[in-house]
Amino acid sequence: MIRSAVNETVDKALERMIRDQYTENLFEMIPSANKVGVVNLMEIAMRAKTGTPVPRPLGSPIHFSPWSKLLFNPVHLFRFPTPEQVGIDTSVTIGPRARKPLTISIPVMIAAMSFGGALSKNAKIALAKAASAVGTATNSGEAGLLKEEREAARLFIGQYNRGGWMNTPDKYRQLDAIEIQLGQGAQGSSPQRTAAKNIGEDYREVFELRPGEDSVIHSRLPDVETKEQFIRLVRRLKDETGVPVGLKIAATHHLEKELQVAAEAEVDFVTLDGAEGGTHGGAPTLQDDVGLPTLFAITRAARFFSAKRLTGDVSLIAAGGLVTPGQMLKALALGADAVYIGTAAIMALISDQMSETMPFEPPTSLVVYTGKMTDQLDVEQSARNLARYLNAIVSEMELTAYSLGKTSLKDVSKSDLCTLDPFIAKATGIELGYVAPEHQDRFFQETEPLFFPDQTETGREQPESVH
Repeated sequence: MIRSAVNETVDKALERMIRDQYTENLFEMIPSANKVGVVNLMEIAMRAKTGTPVPRPLGSPIHFSPWSKLLFNPVHLFRFPTPEQVGIDTSVTIGPRARKPLTISIPVMIAAMSFGGALSKNAKIALAKAASAVGTATNSGEAGLLKEEREAARLFIGQYNRGGWMNTPDKYRQLDAIEIQLGQGAQGSSPQRTAAKNIGEDYREVFELRPGEDSVIHSRLPDVETKEQFIRLVRRLKDETGVPVGLKIAATHHLEKELQVAAEAEVDFVTLDGAEGGTHGGAPTLQDDVGLPTLFAITRAARFFSAKRLTGDVSLIAAGGLVTPGQMLKALALGADAVYIGTAAIMALISDQMSETMPFEPPTSLVVYTGKMTDQLDVEQSARNLARYLNAIVSEMELTAYSLGKTSLKDVSKSDLCTLDPFIAKATGIELGYVAPEHQDRFFQETEPLFFPDQTETGREQPESVH
């Protein structure tokens, strides 16, 4: 009976959709959604309802960096694979020039996600416990010093931030590294505000806010209006603490100009957050239309450090949209010393607890500060989930290193990669996979008019060759 009823209903619905004109037809939603995109369609409606920017969580759904077009080159005879009884070194030292460098056991750290502004206290504690279990660092995000997070984190990077909440000696002297936060991939350097009505007592206490006061992240760092003031800030923090002092910025086409100032300030590390970076909730335009993809940002930064002879002295940390172990290892091969993961870490954290929220609440309601189910997050289980995930992804990187004939993840480089895209080959200096190494220059010389017709026709300067 049920089958017969369903069949009759579907038949009538199809018959009506075929008969009705588009303007009277429910099917009209299909081409409309295809024209503007399902995500854009919903965000149009949200903006129309509220008249304010849409706070989209977790960053842009657009995959800007073409990681899939890079492949690793295994070895067999001309260089032999690493024997399986040889261990792969996965450790990394951040800020080797600092008086007290930060050494982590694996090249993957937990990205900056703030308490209150983004995540709940339970989520921050779980992230810290997981990082400690595997010997890596976690990051405070743009927040004050959360005591419970500091206690749970063996290695803790804190952000000297545009809200000013970690910017006093009593707080930043408790950190293992200081990351001066000037921007992020999902929001650029735009200001942000959390309304007082969304701020609980624990949030207010950590951020030292007055009752009724909003929390505000300014577009600029307080008291830093010139590059000279920034340079003095970096040197003061280095002198006061001895820990690595670095800079975090949103990746940008102005990258080399920004890095030049960082080099003059003698920062110990630079964190580049690509356009794919996540966030607790940012305007879609900032997420989709601002910044530089992670892949190209890391390539350009590594090239800059090499030209300035800073490679090995200033650590480069990649962030923004890194989800798979392969993507993370490719970022290391392009020149990053370590990577941050945020969205992937959150998904691993709640992987076996999502069923508690669905189908009526999104899984993130377990971890975001304003979520309805944050008190139901099992902190210990979540920490174990994430620790196992971190161990698994590093094991996959180790397996790849064996196939590349390497004994350390630090030794993986661009020479271990090839690409399937001639434009990526030109931009990154990675060799083109379907042409033998000795034929790369000849191939590009012969095919230049096909790949770059505008340059050859107008006589403009040619892009730099692979070699």
